Amino acid sequence: MQKTVWPNDVGGAPGAEHAFRYPDEIEEIRHGLTTFVQREVIPRHQANVALFEDPRAFYGEDRRRSPAVRALVREVREASVKAGYYTMCTPEALGGGGLGHLAYFAAWERIYHLCGGQYFLGQHVIAHWATGPSPVLSNLTDQAKTEILAPLMSGAATMCFGLSEPGAGSDATMIKTHAKPDGEGWRISGTKIWTTNSPHADYVIVFAVTDPAGAAAQKGGISAFLVPTDAPGFHVEQIVRMWGSVGGDEAVLTFDEVRVEPHQLVGQLGRGFATAMYGVNLGRIYNTARAVGVSRWALEKAFDYISLRKAFGHTLSEYQGITFPLADSLTEIHAARLMAVNVSRMLDAGLAARKELAMTKGFAVRAATRAVDNAIQAHGAMGVTNELHLTEAYAALRNVNIADGSNEILRRAIVKEALAGDTAV
Repeated sequence: MQKTVWPNDVGGAPGAEHAFRYPDEIEEIRHGLTTFVQREVIPRHQANVALFEDPRAFYGEDRRRSPAVRALVREVREASVKAGYYTMCTPEALGGGGLGHLAYFAAWERIYHLCGGQYFLGQHVIAHWATGPSPVLSNLTDQAKTEILAPLMSGAATMCFGLSEPGAGSDATMIKTHAKPDGEGWRISGTKIWTTNSPHADYVIVFAVTDPAGAAAQKGGISAFLVPTDAPGFHVEQIVRMWGSVGGDEAVLTFDEVRVEPHQLVGQLGRGFATAMYGVNLGRIYNTARAVGVSRWALEKAFDYISLRKAFGHTLSEYQGITFPLADSLTEIHAARLMAVNVSRMLDAGLAARKELAMTKGFAVRAATRAVDNAIQAHGAMGVTNELHLTEAYAALRNVNIADGSNEILRRAIVKEALAGDTAV
């Protein structure tokens, strides 16, 4: 029987076979993204090595990204808009390409495979669900679309996603930020934390209690509002630094009687939690793509290295203590990719896939963390140098074991679905 040989993927061996071939439209996008990253992302890093490798140049004295870094990020966004990639998964009703979850996963996996832990700017090629125009904004009012959408779609502006609070992380139903009626609008007061991109965002989609009784009974009562970050009463209270960094991309936000008008309501009053969870689910697809892509990048580095490095008269590739952990990781990432393809297709078919999405994200990010750790170990002391960027990849993946549903929350979701009778595999 003649074998089907799919087009070679980036980094794979010539003639490499793949268990699932994307539809031609998505394959074309992935090849186009390869060219885009090679033309627009990597050269900017190569031309600004000192900026990206010196944390005190990367971050300003205010602990935000420096103006030079923000300018490069915006250049990449706007170049991607021009090339047709930035809003490819934004709903058609908002002026985007309307591509689904499979395209979203496939595109992000390709970008992270190319960029790994090394080329930070690659994270801005496609509109991220929490920072740019995405299905999260599907239910904007007509006035909001007219006044707010254009700069987001052009890449000139970004947003952030204000859901988590100091006392409401994994259990988002416990949020205390509230929006009290004020004439035809509301006034929002409260605190948010872990809000990615908030130090630089132009808008924040903030989730607040509008019906305390409904929220307490977990029967709605939470609404979403889109707020300009220059609104009176909004403050970036503190930049959250992690992993010893001198600056950060997360922040604590405070809302002190921030006035919002009816046109700033996103979706139906009291139904904002569904919008929040839809965003979190997109985040789980995104983080799975990141996990698979970065793992492939790291494992390829490791296999290249052990094929050349010699110890005790033999290349490291001859030692099972080195190769077997890498083989295990390659197996796990293969499984993670197929799980992601499956759940993306389920979501595109209109299925809830709650169990499968929880399984996929949880499995992928744990496997990816092990894969990068195994790649570091295979390199020995070189693995923890700044030169290889493997430690940056490890830190990022360790974070996404918590982001958009911790591994424990995901297991809880799996058990809930199984106890309700869904044990299909």
